[in-house]
Amino acid sequence: MDWKELAYEVLNGKEITYEEALSILLTPDKQLLELLHGAYIIRRHYYGNKVKLNKIKNVKSGICPENCSYCSQSSISKAPIEKYTMLSKEEILAGAKQAYDMKIGTYCIVASGRGPSNREIETVAAAVKEIKERYPLTICTCLGILKPEQAVKLKEAGVDRYNHNINTSERHHPEITTSHTYQDRIHTVERVKQAGISPCSGIIVGMKEKKEDVVDMAFSLKALDADSIPVNFLNAISGTPLEGTKELNPRYCLKVLAMMRFVNPSKEIRIAGGREVNLRSLQPLGLYPANSIFVGDYLTTEGQADSADLRMLEDLGFEIDFNYQFVSTR
Repeated sequence: MDWKELAYEVLNGKEITYEEALSILLTPDKQLLELLHGAYIIRRHYYGNKVKLNKIKNVKSGICPENCSYCSQSSISKAPIEKYTMLSKEEILAGAKQAYDMKIGTYCIVASGRGPSNREIETVAAAVKEIKERYPLTICTCLGILKPEQAVKLKEAGVDRYNHNINTSERHHPEITTSHTYQDRIHTVERVKQAGISPCSGIIVGMKEKKEDVVDMAFSLKALDADSIPVNFLNAISGTPLEGTKELNPRYCLKVLAMMRFVNPSKEIRIAGGREVNLRSLQPLGLYPANSIFVGDYLTTEGQADSADLRMLEDLGFEIDFNYQFVSTR
């Protein structure tokens, strides 16, 4: 496959086929740099050499009734994590100030649980209103399964984006969790879109799925028209059912990122959880297909030092995207 030629065809309006997407995941390692060059042609067209930075604030940890196999916060996890109820408005505001001071454009307010209570929605909404008055940040919230009226409440408060990952393919979903359905996740993404909030939805790779499942995820997100697509690589946390799972290598992770770029050419592709563990020394290459990363720690696992991320961007010759105000590509 001539990945450079295919990249220019995509820029001219071609939508790649399922078979072409699968062939990206099957690319021989000796052709990896050619594949990344093709993905970079598309990424450069839409985003130049700019990188969007995102920071997570875990505002509620653990205490979750769901049985997701990958999650240290689930009801079936035995991982020794810190557990706490919803943080105060002031604590959420403090996280926003930290993100602003670090020149991070997107502040992500994340809470564990099946879905938020109305009281939790009120706390987050009040915090978001004040954040918007003080800082020119893009605000993303991730609070679980939403009711339509809750989505409207978040929109009215000033939430720009809502994250609710599909995580895996519809076919593989029952192997990962049975406490909610794949359609429950799809419905939440559709509700936030109906409320006028930008949809963010992504995946977790490395949970014993097939390559066909990964391709299915890419096309499902294309059908959902998700503006931002976080690509997580499983960090198999001790105490979770997927503990000890080691299916990934850095080269395959890069192929996944490239495939996501070819299938969803204009969308924000974000390297998310598990980046440091799975891409390891090849992390910089991930930014040739992707245009966004998380900086700092994740929900219950540590990221690499902020200074290391900033040095990586500098060494690549990439620029931090300081355009705080969110602009949808939809």
